[in-house]
Amino acid sequence: MTDLTSPDTYPTDSTMRPKGPIGFTIVARDPQSLARAGVMTTPHGTVPTPMFMPVGTQASVKALTPEDLQLLGARIILSNTYHLLLRPGPELVERFGGLHSFMGWDGPILTDSGGFQVFSLGHLRALNDDGVTFHSHLDGARIQLDPERVMRIEAQLGADIILPLDECPPYPCDLATMRAATERTHRWAERALAARVRPTEQGLFGIPQGGMSAELRAWSAATIGALPFDGFSIGGLSVGESKDLMWSMLEAAIPELPDGKPRHLLGVGSPEDLLAGVARGIDLFDCVLPTRVARNGGLFTDDGRVNIRTARFREQQGPLSDDCDCWTCQHFSAGYLHHLARAQELLYYRLGTIHNLRYMVRLADRMRVAILAGDFGTFHDTFLARYRPASAEKREEQRQKWIIRHGAHPDRTPGERSE
Repeated sequence: MTDLTSPDTYPTDSTMRPKGPIGFTIVARDPQSLARAGVMTTPHGTVPTPMFMPVGTQASVKALTPEDLQLLGARIILSNTYHLLLRPGPELVERFGGLHSFMGWDGPILTDSGGFQVFSLGHLRALNDDGVTFHSHLDGARIQLDPERVMRIEAQLGADIILPLDECPPYPCDLATMRAATERTHRWAERALAARVRPTEQGLFGIPQGGMSAELRAWSAATIGALPFDGFSIGGLSVGESKDLMWSMLEAAIPELPDGKPRHLLGVGSPEDLLAGVARGIDLFDCVLPTRVARNGGLFTDDGRVNIRTARFREQQGPLSDDCDCWTCQHFSAGYLHHLARAQELLYYRLGTIHNLRYMVRLADRMRVAILAGDFGTFHDTFLARYRPASAEKREEQRQKWIIRHGAHPDRTPGERSE
């Protein structure tokens, strides 16, 4: 029998494979929180949970090859339907045999619906119950999307897990706007289920919304949770609200979702957020933060994020972190990374990205081991006592710099959750 207590051994035998495209088995629970360790099976492989998903927006995790991703332990990646629709187009991807063969990645893939990008293009789109019409941020071309077309596009892309079109209410907004967006998301969810093109080959996750209302969050989770989705991707969070508000909204939603299906928190993925999310019952995470900050010199350690460009690393002959097992830390000194980053050498982007993604994947593995050992609470408290998260002021400063660099409005940034 497969040893489920080992973080490096996951069941792949036929007894663990689901009757449908996605299976999920909870193998351990933390008695003091909602944290759980699970095994998700997909047509392209098995995913242990908790798990962090690197983001490959345009069928590529920036600066890395599929071999890099495999070596750092990535088990599933996320690609962006909106961006792939615009370039190169789902028809071309389909002619190449789908995303897996197009990008040379044979592991599981999740494609989002593009709903968040459509939301962020508020100045470029018109939306009603039928769907959304918007203008491409690349060339201004007019594009129409509805729940049925999104299902067809994602069938052409061929990911293991797909998401339906949803409406993410803006933040802040009034209760009536939140309710209208949530009701539309529910109607679109039912249309997406009816329009699935490859139901035996692709899992479909539902998206609970609800804005920043605990009542709407619970109602949306109960409504979407009652529909025959294979899992759930909680949306509409990390859109500008405080961390405390974000976690309270998540706490309102989680109890209303079916316990036996995987839960994915869309677009959330700093190290401290993984701890908080897992403690509240989340299984899967995705975020561009680790790769984006790496390219700008920010590297994760158990003491917090550091800037490798600062002078204190110039003379450091050992690795950035003695306890890091990533390929970068095993082969190169912090002083060399400092030099590459300061010189803006292309090699730095690969090495920094490998480090941060390995850190996130390994953090998920460490949480899994702690849950299996019945010691998640101790790991959670010990980690957070040492880790220094970036301050809210620093996060906002970095956000504004990115906005200015890309010439976008703070509330209308089509690339905010993409690379």
